[in-house]
Amino acid sequence: MSLPVSVKLHWLKNKVPAPVGVTFGIPWKEGDLKREETLVLRQEETNEKVAMQSWPAAYWPDGSVKWSAHAAVSMASGLGGLEVVKGNETEPGCSVTVRETDESIVLNTGVIEVVVPKQGDKVVDRIRRNGVLLCSGGKLVSIRESRSAVSGVKTTREESFTCSFHKATIEQSGPVRAVVKLEGRHRSESGTRQWLPISLRIYVYGGLETIRIVHSFHYDGNPHTDYIKALGIAFTVPMRGPLYNRHVRLAGDSGFLSESPKTLHTRRTKGKYRELFEKQTKGGQAAFDAEEDQYFLGLLDDSAVWDDFKLVQRSADHYGIWKRTKAECCWIKAAEGKRAGGLGYVGSEGGGLAAGLRSFWEKHPSGLEIGSTAGQEAKLTVWFWSPDGDAMDLRHYDTETHVESSYEGAEELRATPYGIANTSELMLWCTAETPKPEQLLAMREQTAAPAMLVCESDYLHETRAFGLWSLPDRSTPSKAHLEDQLDGIIAFYQAEVEQRKWYGFWDYGDFMHSYDPVRHVWNYDLGGCAWQNTELAPNMWLWVMFLRSGREDIFRLAEAMTRHTSEVDVYHFGEYAGLGSRHNVVHWGCGCKEARIAMAGLHRYYYYLTADDRIGDLMDEVKDADFSTVSLDPMRAYFPKDEHKTHIRIGPDWAAFSSNWMTRWERFEDESYRDKIVVGIECVKQAKFGLISGPTYGYDPETGILSSLGDDNWGRHLAICMGAPQVWFELAAMLKDPEWEAMLADFGVFYNLPQEEKDRITGGEISHHNFGHPVLSAAIAAFGAFYKQDSAAAKQVWGILLENPFAQVKLQQASETVTYVGELNEIDWMNTNEAAQWSLNTIISLELIGERLEAAETDMNAVAEVK
Repeated sequence: MSLPVSVKLHWLKNKVPAPVGVTFGIPWKEGDLKREETLVLRQEETNEKVAMQSWPAAYWPDGSVKWSAHAAVSMASGLGGLEVVKGNETEPGCSVTVRETDESIVLNTGVIEVVVPKQGDKVVDRIRRNGVLLCSGGKLVSIRESRSAVSGVKTTREESFTCSFHKATIEQSGPVRAVVKLEGRHRSESGTRQWLPISLRIYVYGGLETIRIVHSFHYDGNPHTDYIKALGIAFTVPMRGPLYNRHVRLAGDSGFLSESPKTLHTRRTKGKYRELFEKQTKGGQAAFDAEEDQYFLGLLDDSAVWDDFKLVQRSADHYGIWKRTKAECCWIKAAEGKRAGGLGYVGSEGGGLAAGLRSFWEKHPSGLEIGSTAGQEAKLTVWFWSPDGDAMDLRHYDTETHVESSYEGAEELRATPYGIANTSELMLWCTAETPKPEQLLAMREQTAAPAMLVCESDYLHETRAFGLWSLPDRSTPSKAHLEDQLDGIIAFYQAEVEQRKWYGFWDYGDFMHSYDPVRHVWNYDLGGCAWQNTELAPNMWLWVMFLRSGREDIFRLAEAMTRHTSEVDVYHFGEYAGLGSRHNVVHWGCGCKEARIAMAGLHRYYYYLTADDRIGDLMDEVKDADFSTVSLDPMRAYFPKDEHKTHIRIGPDWAAFSSNWMTRWERFEDESYRDKIVVGIECVKQAKFGLISGPTYGYDPETGILSSLGDDNWGRHLAICMGAPQVWFELAAMLKDPEWEAMLADFGVFYNLPQEEKDRITGGEISHHNFGHPVLSAAIAAFGAFYKQDSAAAKQVWGILLENPFAQVKLQQASETVTYVGELNEIDWMNTNEAAQWSLNTIISLELIGERLEAAETDMNAVAEVK
């Protein structure tokens, strides 16, 4: 099929209120976009071209572009939609330039100049706007807390660290967007210790005053001795002019604390001085006549100088703002509220610096601190983890494991945070003057929900972006009912995130696993039944729900889960590199460290839709995760050491590997990883019953060879419920191997056959007992029904899905009001495993066998009437 006339884009939320830089992705059918072809972004209504920087993000096997990534600056957001078409690229009106010296990298947007040292302890050395110095340095800072107890006396000791960078890489150099990546480690002031590896990217766009910073830190300490008391980034801001023309802003729930180190408020402020005071709080500059205003200036000389300000978000529902005059004096409470906007500003005559921290209250304890405003240089510190909160405690919840009573996965206690990570996103505005209230509100909005361009759902569906899924269809009562149920499950979890306060630095983005109806609370303290940790692919469910709807609220839900699960639930180095921790009370607590939790297939959605570089790093980290299974055999409890290097299941283990390899292959055209996939598939083809055999094999990560261990050696439900079908459907489109597709179809139809039918096909060698939880099989069974045009199999799939509680119960009507620590709404049979899998399988089944739904439902109703 030829390239469509245009690829239409729309803003994920609202049209942005100010010029912004955006980065986004577009999928293409195989052969539609050749790598040498160029693209143009233009306004639909005016046909005006917008400068766009483009690069390939993934390739099809024929060398054409599978996903393209783009950066642009929206300067005219009030106009209509945007579209991408083939054509000659447009030169930006204001290009970003990158200049490299021996010591530094200089980024110039045409509005600001940012100097980034290649080595040393600074993130930025200086920022200038129109020659005016707005920032004279930025550093990453942290505080380590150690604890001891002697003779019943408990003591704590704090040690300060700053990050020392050893590597700087220019990843993009314009003309629309430039990216610099820094890598380093925190070092103590004494220089005796280094820890907490850092990965940090700096983004700038041509013509803009903004700087985006994505900060990732990795934990490599001992959780019993190394407590992180604080972690943040501090910027030094030159201060000019009289104290009353210096300004501090801190975003609260909806408004702003608007103060100055020398406020014009005195007990005698009235008349024109009242008007000047109002002007001051709105960011204006005051001017006085030495003679005419002599009395009032005397009052100002007598008034207090407020040097330091801070906002601390201690929980999801409370923050406080304080200020003080001097370090030796107490802090005075200025305000309290629920959820702060995460934006702070400090500046004076000539301009200043604003900083916004994404997910500020959601990832508490966070903070903003503005100090030394009365001196020559103020300090603006953004605390990812505030020193005013408790120290970060990464110890496990127990000293032993609880396999039988609590569904923890292994007898060995491997509850270590060594190698996990967390990412924070920061936006800076380098302003020529103190922002007005409406500008602050726009900054606040951009901090909370950065502008995003996305393709229309119809186009994403047409290109088969991410494989098989259906668009919403309410054309019949049955389909409309299923759409209502799908929306209802999403609505339930959106409400549950808020009701149960699934927030916090290490928790935000994850859901809980299963529910305790006696206490009216999720199983937060029950071993493997607490945090979900990607169990049964909730990431895929949320992303597919976004793809088909284009809804911004679902995108943010999926985005938060992706940020969390790709960082916190995964080991980025160390013994378990490339693996993740199974669901547990503590995210890194379970003794089962498995590839499925960390697999690239869970995170590709976010990467290709946003071209997020950090996710790109994480997906590439896991390309060789199969080697980690040699030292930690996933099947060690069931298959003792033998001639095989390790033992794995075709799913979820090999399925996870194949998602990693497919991603590496399409991103970098690295055919060695494609070959590993092919080797594995050829081994499965040689099994007696193809994909139906196994599912556990001996495995050699060096060669990729799977060695048969028999035809019925483990349950099959885990082979398909952790994202394997979703990965394999998309992989089939790349491999174009009819035998592979036929094996998927055979497995799907076989899964739910009764024992006598299984016996007929396999001669009694495969037990029906090993094919449990039919709802988990619906997607691959629907594929089999579609592939084979098997109406009986299709009817069976719909029977499984329609008889499930998630198809029958209106969740919002089913909830009851109960009392836990307070009143809340409860559905006492809820579990995230089935919510995710029923939704995902229903969406795929609607795509593959949707036309069979009405007939299946009619037959079911007829049977019910007879009964």
